This record gives sequence, structure tokens and C-alpha cells, in this order.
Amino acid sequence: MGVKTMLPSYELGFYALAVTCAVVYSGSGIFEASRDSVNRKAFRDGIKPGWHYFGRKMDVADFEWVMWFTSFRNVIIFALSGHVLFGKICSMTVPQSSGHPSPPYCSGTSLSAWRAVFLPCASVSLSVTQRWGGFSNAHACILGLCPVKTFSHWWSGFVTGAFDLQDVLFYGGSSFTIMRCMSFALESSEKKEGIYSIFDLLKYNFYLPFFFFGPVMTFDQFHDQVSTRELRRKDDEMRNIRVHALFHVGAIIAVDIFFHFFYILTLPSDLKFMNRLSDWSLAGLAYSNLVYDWVKAAVMFGVINTIARLDHLDPPQPPKCITMLYVFAETHFDRGINDWLCKYVYDHIGENHDNIMKELVATIATFAVTTLWLGPCEIVYIWSVFNCFGLNFELWVQKFFQLEPFAKLEAKMSAAMSRRIRAVFGAANFWAIVLYNILALNSLEFALLVTKRLLLTGFPVSTLSIWFVTYCGVQLIKERERILAIKEEKCDKAKVE
Repeated sequence: MGVKTMLPSYELGFYALAVTCAVVYSGSGIFEASRDSVNRKAFRDGIKPGWHYFGRKMDVADFEWVMWFTSFRNVIIFALSGHVLFGKICSMTVPQSSGHPSPPYCSGTSLSAWRAVFLPCASVSLSVTQRWGGFSNAHACILGLCPVKTFSHWWSGFVTGAFDLQDVLFYGGSSFTIMRCMSFALESSEKKEGIYSIFDLLKYNFYLPFFFFGPVMTFDQFHDQVSTRELRRKDDEMRNIRVHALFHVGAIIAVDIFFHFFYILTLPSDLKFMNRLSDWSLAGLAYSNLVYDWVKAAVMFGVINTIARLDHLDPPQPPKCITMLYVFAETHFDRGINDWLCKYVYDHIGENHDNIMKELVATIATFAVTTLWLGPCEIVYIWSVFNCFGLNFELWVQKFFQLEPFAKLEAKMSAAMSRRIRAVFGAANFWAIVLYNILALNSLEFALLVTKRLLLTGFPVSTLSIWFVTYCGVQLIKERERILAIKEEKCDKAKVE
């Protein structure tokens, strides 16, 4: 099916109306549940007093959001503002054409306390750059040992002193350090002429905005960008940076306001209360949990990316919104880690991802590394198995329908009808993505409850009606993709002319 397949405007209007009504209906159910549960004993830890002029309590179940944007907000603002100020001063005092490395990229190397954490990884990276076996064994062992408490206690002995952020920064900094060292080792082994210096590794690893919070850029991308001699901004680039900065500030405020009226993170913790909700409210709750996780990732990486753009970097983009996902191949919540995995594992083994056996091996290897990255535990194992299956099942279905009888049948259909049939499968895939990922973002019990209600006790009315509304949403997404593809094609033609 081509990207130019077009549906009648009245049909798309009906789809938009159906989705809007469904969102309002489901949202009203979640709002009522939030209002009725505000004083429940089971929710005391997840719901705390919020902004007093709202007259409502706030959902604080996500410790990560509360930590970054409440408890340690001033620390983060101070650190990032200091980095920007330091970089600006250095850019005015040290000419870029002098041959010296750009100071903003080196500012993090003054973090002497974290050098001890980095040195073991750096020494391993430099010693195994020519051997794949050494790379895989050494780095995978370090990556797997990071979540082990006895190892982390020994490792943290290198760092003196104690402070509130010590554990968070240790796990974040060391985990991202390992990924960067692995990238450096692999890129070094592929380099045909000369070698990269230890200073290249220091500059790559200790770039302050990326060091603790991510995202991860592969070494080749980072090195190419920081090695540029002439640093020139595109037209309206500073304006776009300001707009993005204001957008992220607005998103942080909007999420805080949202948490005062919708307790989407706390509600799933009480399964008895969840059983009282309608099937539509449960489905909306599961979907909104994934949307929130996307917003959180987009904001956290977006703030860091804004700082990186001030340093003339082009960092990985925020993840694709869960609303726009109906294929497993595009499902990821960290585009930097996804790019890393694709380059060094998934694409390396799977090649063109057309062979079923190679794809199976590639996905298993990819999710094995991802499991080490997330920290091996039961819920991560389940999440990895389901998503690995979903990625392969997509290819199996695609290959099946490429067989001659089905290919001929689709060729006889109109392009619009082919798109409608594909959207039916896309709607089913969308909920598979939601259910497979909600168990890791919330809990296994909540995922099982939603699955049971939507597929068993809710069949056929709730199951088919929610599937139909999702089908309408997939059609709208496909229309958006079609329009974007046409615009991109026009831009490409204009450049050629």
C-alpha cells in the first residue's frame, strides 16, 4: 500500500469524531474515579497535597518525575545553567579555530569523583577495541553486574562523601558510561586509519548534559559533530531552541496540573478499586500510562537536548508518541538507546530484516542486551519475551500475507480498501503494544486485569467497540503519515530542482 492512499474526507471526519467521543468518555470515567478515590487509605502514599489553589491533591506515585522536577529541580537548573554559562565564556575566550577542543564538551572532565567510576570501563574499552569477543564478554559482564548490590557497594567505594543524589547519579552515570565505552570500543575497532585518543573518550563520556541523564549518542555521531571546525547555526535555529525550551517548561507545568485531576499512576495500585471501573476507563487508564511515560521521556530528553543544541550538537530526537505507534518496529521510549542497539546489535545481526531466522536471532540478542541494561528481574524478562515475540510476529504475518494468493487478492483491491484492512490489523497491534509495555511501566497484575477485561469478560461489546475506535485512530495516524510523506517528497523535489 502506497503512502498516497487517500480516504474520503467524510470518512476521516467520522473517525476523528469517534476517537474524540471515546477519549472524552474514557477520560470522564478516570476523572470520576480519581475524585472518588482521593481519600482512600490505599492511596495515601501516592496522593499528596499539591498546589493549594487547585483545592485538590496531586498524584506523586512516579518518584522519578517528583525527584527531577521537585526535589532536585534547583540542583539540575544550577548544573545545566552552569554548563551553559561556562560554555559561553569559553567560546568567547578560546577561538574555535585554535585547534583546541571545544571547552563545553570537556567541562564534565572536572568531575573527579566520577573518574574513578569511569576508569575501569575506559581501560576495558581501550584494551578490547580490536576484539569482538573481548568487547562482548567484558562489557556485558560489567553491564550485568551494575544492578548487583554487592558490586555497586564495592564500586561506590571509589567515590568519597555522601549526598542525596549519590545513588541516582551513580547508577545513571555508570550505566550510560558503559554504553558509551562500548560504542567507543566498537567504533575504534572499525576505524581503518589511525586510532582515537583517550581524550576523545574522555570528551565523549564526560559531556555533562549527557553524562547522568542521557540520551546516548553513538561515538561516531558525537565525534563527527564535535570535530566540526566551523560552528554555524542555521536560520532561526536560536528561535527554535527558545521555542522548544518554552514548550518543555509548559509541558512540565501541564503534567503537574494533569496530576491534580487524573490519578493515572496511583489508581492501578488498588486492583479491588480497579474492578469497579468500566472497561473503557480501564482501557483509557492503560493507554494514558503509556502516553505519560512518553511525555516524561520527551520532556527529560528534550530539556537535555535543548542544552546540547546550544553546544552545536544534534542529539537523538525524543521518542515517537505512543499514540502514533501501531508497529512494534517503531516502539521505543529512548531513541538514543534504540539507535545504539540497532547499530551494534539489531541491524548488525538482522541485516535487512527480511530473513525470518536472522530476524529471530537479532531480536533475541537485542532484547538480551536490553534486559542487562534495564536490570535482570522477572518483570523485565516477561517484558522482553513479549516484545521480542511481537517484533517477530509482525514479520511472520507480513511474510504470510506476501504469499501469492494473498498478494494477488490485495492487488485486485482498491488502495483505500487495502488500507482499511491493514488498519484492522494495526488496531490489534496497537493494543498488543499497550498491553506488552504496561506490565513494565505499571505492574504485571494491572496488565493482566486489563487484558482479562478487554479480551474475556468484555467480549464482545467492549472488545469490538474499543477495537473499532482504535481502528479509527490508526486511520487518522495513517492519514497524518501520508500527508507528511507528500510534504517530504515535495521538499526533496525542490532541493533537486
